[in-house]
Amino acid sequence: MTPTHPIDAHVRLDVHPTHSSAVTATLTGTQARIAHMGLEAADWTVVADNVLALVRIDSEEPYWAQDAAKHLTAEGITVEITPRLREAMDEEWTWANYPMPWCTRSEIREVSNEAQKIHDDIRHGQLLIHAHAHDGQTTVAVGTYLHRTGKSVYLHGEDHLRQVADTFDSPAQALLAFEKVHGAEMCPGPAPLTDTERSAAEARTPLALTAAEPEPDPPEPETVPVYLADAGDHDAVLDGFLNAHGEFERWRTWSDETTHAIHESQTLRIERVHETQAREIAWTVAAYETPVSDRMWVLTATGATPTPVLQELLNHLADGDGWDTAIGAPVDEKTVTAATQPLSDAGWKHTVDGRWIRWTSPAGDAGVRFDAFTAQHPSQNLATWTIWAGPDPDRPTWAITASPHTPSSLLSDLSETLAHETGLRRPQTAGTGRRTSIVTSPPAIPAVAAGPATSRSR
Repeated sequence: MTPTHPIDAHVRLDVHPTHSSAVTATLTGTQARIAHMGLEAADWTVVADNVLALVRIDSEEPYWAQDAAKHLTAEGITVEITPRLREAMDEEWTWANYPMPWCTRSEIREVSNEAQKIHDDIRHGQLLIHAHAHDGQTTVAVGTYLHRTGKSVYLHGEDHLRQVADTFDSPAQALLAFEKVHGAEMCPGPAPLTDTERSAAEARTPLALTAAEPEPDPPEPETVPVYLADAGDHDAVLDGFLNAHGEFERWRTWSDETTHAIHESQTLRIERVHETQAREIAWTVAAYETPVSDRMWVLTATGATPTPVLQELLNHLADGDGWDTAIGAPVDEKTVTAATQPLSDAGWKHTVDGRWIRWTSPAGDAGVRFDAFTAQHPSQNLATWTIWAGPDPDRPTWAITASPHTPSSLLSDLSETLAHETGLRRPQTAGTGRRTSIVTSPPAIPAVAAGPATSRSR
């Protein structure tokens, strides 16, 4: 219905210039203040003169921008939506590996909107966080609402999955219950910002508006040691491998999320999970003595593994019986030496620390780690080898893990690649997309035992 008295205000909605899913609103007209007040009330942030931004932690900005456009139009305000934002509004998408698969798309949006409200309450100082901890899977916290119900709450999860898992009548009750469950890991105050929260905070900073200028050509990629190279296109690597090796049969799951490549012998299987984050497992390779036997060995690689490393892995697997190994043979000093000789020859630092034997690059930014303890339990297919690059092997940028009986010839080829090959690295660009998996496993919400309290969990 058209309002009786149109308002002299124009709102132009567009995608944020530096944040992948955020939306900007540029206001003009003598009555632009009316639109300004309405958007601020809906938690849009002023980022420049007559410019506001909608920034959320659930990547739902296009949806809520469309909702804002409907309300503004109903008030008699002219709204223009740019074609690229309209495309984002019309796009159908969902979170990969969402931990609540029973939810419909609208229900997923409701869950994330509740998480957004918690985030905003913390950001605006309406929810005071007393302490936080990590429960082994995700971040948990305890806090008290200052201006709403006055209730204290137990929070579980991060970003768009954070929920109120329990409520308490007082901060003392909440803290006692929290300490009882998480005392060993308990830290005062709120948890450090997640990558998503940090990115959202950056998108709310003042925006320097300049006249439209052609974007400069991207800098040329630089040649770096292979372990520092960009991940590249993993799907293209797999496609090239399968096109060149007809002995592998390809099939893709009905959900289109995973591709399996199975050797004609049925004793080597490759699983490629598409749409994974950098540190999530994107590849799993498993070898079997017979098509119906248990695994001889298993190897995994994360989403940011450089493509030259993956190509070396696949090339080795394509080399006849390159995946065969003697399942009963012990992992001895000879095996370890054969697997890592290229690193020793290249001058990588060799250290022994208890159960760990390590080979580290001269700059300390990559390495291979052997776990002598897990090597004694070969039947469990535990991660005995870790090939990594990044800050340290426990917080890698990318990693490959392998079980005890992974062929030493395969590990040697990978070591040779690490020690001598190079790759290309391009400068980071803004926006990383939002169609990727955020979590790797469903968050288990524990019960927090306490005195009288009102429990609420989703």
